[in-house]
Amino acid sequence: MKGAQLAADDLLPPDGSIPPPWPARRVTIGGAMLHVRDTPATAPGAEPAVYVHGLGGSSQNWTDVAGLLADRLDGQAVDLPGFGYSDPSRRYSIPAFADRLIGYLDHSDRGPVHLIGNSLGGSISVRVAALRPDLVRSLTLISPAMPFLDPRRTAQGRILPLLALPRADRLFAWGIARMTAEEQAEQVLLACFGDTSKVSEQRRAEAIEEIKLRYTVQHYPKAYMGTLRGLVSSFVRAYLPGAGSQWRLAARVSVPTLVIGGLRDSLVDPRVPAQVARVIPDSRLLVLPRVGHVAQMEVPRIVARAIVGLLEDLRCVAV
Repeated sequence: MKGAQLAADDLLPPDGSIPPPWPARRVTIGGAMLHVRDTPATAPGAEPAVYVHGLGGSSQNWTDVAGLLADRLDGQAVDLPGFGYSDPSRRYSIPAFADRLIGYLDHSDRGPVHLIGNSLGGSISVRVAALRPDLVRSLTLISPAMPFLDPRRTAQGRILPLLALPRADRLFAWGIARMTAEEQAEQVLLACFGDTSKVSEQRRAEAIEEIKLRYTVQHYPKAYMGTLRGLVSSFVRAYLPGAGSQWRLAARVSVPTLVIGGLRDSLVDPRVPAQVARVIPDSRLLVLPRVGHVAQMEVPRIVARAIVGLLEDLRCVAV
């Protein structure tokens, strides 16, 4: 493990207007639709990249970072099954999500990609990089939801007891129906950001619109609670014997990796990113002191500079 290198800020496009979500299309993989947003490259020689969001998120979580990196990365951000506009899934587990992402990478046939994941998306990306290194050029993990066993270190702790109930998704649906979209958005922002004042009015309005969409999607409560149950299962299994442990898989990751964590993360134990960086052999660590769970949304320029630093490091090694 070594410290991450931040590229100079002037290597990024200058600050400008906040872009809207990137254009989307539908891709059918194994009979199910995945919703994908494309951030087209703005310069020749840009390399393929895929962005993977976290629990309860969507491809829109990557709008700012993908735009800042468009001169280097030809980006595609996916809505995971059951989230955003993608079709639901029969199973919501880390292996099931990883299988679907591998299917998408094989289907897109763009060669090895720079795989960039946040939270749940980070945990999925670890599994993909470990099992299919031929599909991954580099790995960036932002607050990856890798296993830890202290429920006091996550704001999800109050929901975890529901997982023991047979109809947890119905209780969850009943709970969210009692709040307005604006109230839900405020709760999400408070949980995900270290400083909610960094959320622009445009991004706040987009978050509210996404939550309103969830009210119209019948499968969303089942997808959310099923995925949370799958995450908890992966946490427990990580400390049991067997090759499927997320920590054992992380040790198998052979590609250059950047790990980013925020010290104000209230959803993943803030100590986890450093532990991930210690386990992955070729890793770089960036710890952000006043940042929460979604650094790519809260401080997108810093995240973009760190990713450019990783790309420059790869180019130096190639030379």
